[in-house]
Amino acid sequence: MSLIDTHAHLYLPEFNDDIDEVMQRATENGIEKILLPNIDSESIEPLLNLVSKYPNKLLPMMGLHPTSVKADYESELAIVADKLQHGKFCAIGEIGIDLYWDSTFYKEQVKAFKSQIEMALHYDLPIVVHARDSFDEILEVLSEYKNSNLKGVLHSFAGSDQHAEKAIAMGFYLGVGGISTFKNSGVGEIIARQPIEKLILETDSPYLAPTPKRGKRNESAYVRYVADKLAMNKQVDVSEIEKITTANAQKLFKL
Repeated sequence: MSLIDTHAHLYLPEFNDDIDEVMQRATENGIEKILLPNIDSESIEPLLNLVSKYPNKLLPMMGLHPTSVKADYESELAIVADKLQHGKFCAIGEIGIDLYWDSTFYKEQVKAFKSQIEMALHYDLPIVVHARDSFDEILEVLSEYKNSNLKGVLHSFAGSDQHAEKAIAMGFYLGVGGISTFKNSGVGEIIARQPIEKLILETDSPYLAPTPKRGKRNESAYVRYVADKLAMNKQVDVSEIEKITTANAQKLFKL
C-alpha cells in the first residue's frame, strides 16, 4: 500500500546534502506523494526548484506562514496572490496563527489568515492551517466561513478533543504527525478518538520526527512510523490506516 506525506519542507537547507537519498527512502517506503507547504517569499524559489526536479512525486502549496507575518505582510501576500494567479498549487498553505513564538503581530496574522482564506475560496483550494497556542483563535476565524465551501486540514494537530470535534464539524481534517507518537503527549490518544475518515498523515519534515526517530531530522519516509502508531492506537491493521488516510488526502487535495 502507498502513503501520502501531506506536509513536508524538503526544500529547506537541512536536506541540501542528501535530498536524492531522502527521496529514494521515501519511495522505498511506499510514499506515493509528498506535499510541500510554502513559508514566505524566500522559500518559493527553492520549493519550486525541488518540485521541478521531482514533478511526479512532489506537489507545491502556496501561502504565507504566520511566523513570517510582519509589518510588511501585505507585500508578502501580494507575492502569494501573484504566484496563485500564474502557477498550479494543491493548497493554500501553510497559513494560520502562531502565538507560541511571538504575539507582536497577532492582528496582522489574523488579517493575513483571512486574506488567504479568501484566496482559497476564490481558487477552490483547501487550506493547510498552522495552529500553535492558537486553536481557539483559529476556530473562531474558521467559524466565520462555516457557510462557505472552505475546506482544509489543521496540520500537525495537537489540540484537545473539543478542538478536534469543532474542526471536524466544520468539515476539516486533522493532520497526524510525529507529535502523536510522543509518549505522554496525549495527542495520540486524542487522535485515536477521532474518525479515521477525517485523518491524514504528515511528517512536517525536517521537524517533529516521530518515535523512534525523535530528536533527529525528520523525513518523509518516517510517515510510516506515524501510520504504525495510529494503527496501534486505533487497534486496526495498518493497511486500513494506509488505505483510508491516503484516500482522505486524495479527496482533500484532489490528487
